[in-house]
Amino acid sequence: MSNLTHSTAADLAAKIHAGEVSSVEVTQAHLDRIAAIDSTVHAFLHVDTEGALAAARAVDEDVAAGRPVASPLAGVPLALKDVFATKDIPTTCGSRILENWVPPYDATVTRRLREAGVVVLGKTNMDEFAMGSSTENSAFGVTRNPWDLDRVPGGSGGGSSASLAAFEAPLAIGTDTGGSIRQPASVTGTVGVKPTYGGVSRYGLVAFSSSLDQGGPCARTVLDAALLHEVIAGHDPFDSTSIDAPVPPVVAAAREGAAGDLRGVRVGVVREFTGEWYQSGVLGAFERSVEVLRELGAEVVEVSCPNFDYALPAYYLIAPSEASSNLARFDAMRYGLRVGDERGNSAEQVMALTREAGFGEEVKRRIMVGTYALSSGYYDAYYGQAQKVRTLISRDFERAFGEVDVLVSPTTPTTAFRIGERVDDPVAMYRADLCTIPANMSGTPAMSVPAGLSEEDGLPVGLQIMAPALQEQRMYKVAAAYEVARDKAAGGALINRVPELEVAR
Repeated sequence: MSNLTHSTAADLAAKIHAGEVSSVEVTQAHLDRIAAIDSTVHAFLHVDTEGALAAARAVDEDVAAGRPVASPLAGVPLALKDVFATKDIPTTCGSRILENWVPPYDATVTRRLREAGVVVLGKTNMDEFAMGSSTENSAFGVTRNPWDLDRVPGGSGGGSSASLAAFEAPLAIGTDTGGSIRQPASVTGTVGVKPTYGGVSRYGLVAFSSSLDQGGPCARTVLDAALLHEVIAGHDPFDSTSIDAPVPPVVAAAREGAAGDLRGVRVGVVREFTGEWYQSGVLGAFERSVEVLRELGAEVVEVSCPNFDYALPAYYLIAPSEASSNLARFDAMRYGLRVGDERGNSAEQVMALTREAGFGEEVKRRIMVGTYALSSGYYDAYYGQAQKVRTLISRDFERAFGEVDVLVSPTTPTTAFRIGERVDDPVAMYRADLCTIPANMSGTPAMSVPAGLSEEDGLPVGLQIMAPALQEQRMYKVAAAYEVARDKAAGGALINRVPELEVAR
């Protein structure tokens, strides 16, 4: 494997900006890696070779001319989840209904990446419209976990996390509605961050559940995630839910945390995140992680958030309800797939035929659930009640953060499960998000950092760290301190232990 594909984004950026290596060389190395193994992993839906190399050349020209680079990550390649609008390459959301659709504009996240000189390699695979926990719901095939090719890479952003674990990209962007950044990060041994709701613009992010969706950074190290966080975050007047506040100083916090001193930091262990659904190997790795935090000087206490137990059922009323509304726009009239038009059918018939052919089973299931929950006579009993639960969850967070600086838990109850194992059991699939959903319901930031390997199956486990709204620097500091201690104890970075992939012939 090339040293260029094995390096951190921070190291690559430093070398590119110093003229020690060109962005074109770095980009080509990753494109070659994708060409060699992605037929096996299937992390990407579309690779933009020409666009990536053109962006890389522009950065190299700035470096050669002595001009300031656009950002600390200028020239570094990135994999972009295929739910963000890109005006020059397809945006499909993993759905047949948008197959080959090329938007007329860039999402704000896409634009900020390009303005920062970040090289977009292409678009990554995902569960259709971000609905899933395994990336098995994509209309364009399953993505495989580089740690074990018979297992899922999580979802919905499994393509982004798999691209990192397979060393196809040093950085990626995901979205997190109920855990779709953090859960894939957990099961692939990578870092994934859900910022505060409104901290990263949703303009041009194809909506699943508008009150829950949040884009965020994915990386192999905490510092790399922090550097990317600062590139994509910040107020956007095009997004009415965007927060007009300074971006938290996450890069400074990550660098501070790397010194390994957590004295004065109070860490709360969430009592409710344990039980019959949790593998013993996951709980064991979590307990070892908590002990590391103690050794770093943190004060660790147990905290109860009783309403977290109701987060999962409430989420699966709120998210499908908003999805049933958001996905009504895919009507075969303006863009995307159109079926039955040539038969002289009415507009209503074309719409019905198109949605039947274009949407997958999980999307249809959630549209039906959401439509029912919003229907006359049931709205107050289902959607209204779920929103009340959401308020109770937010109050649990408020009380907890009155006692501690951050909360910690396992990121997900199990390690990566086998492909096909849960496809016929939606409830078992939904339980993958038991620990992640509360932060989406409250809008608070949360991240997953690798917590070592399970003693049961040798697969990655994630440590989830949660902080109050707009206080991301707290979790970055704790995560960076933990990362350094973990790697020191293991004799090297966890990601370097991912099994080598057989190069596709």
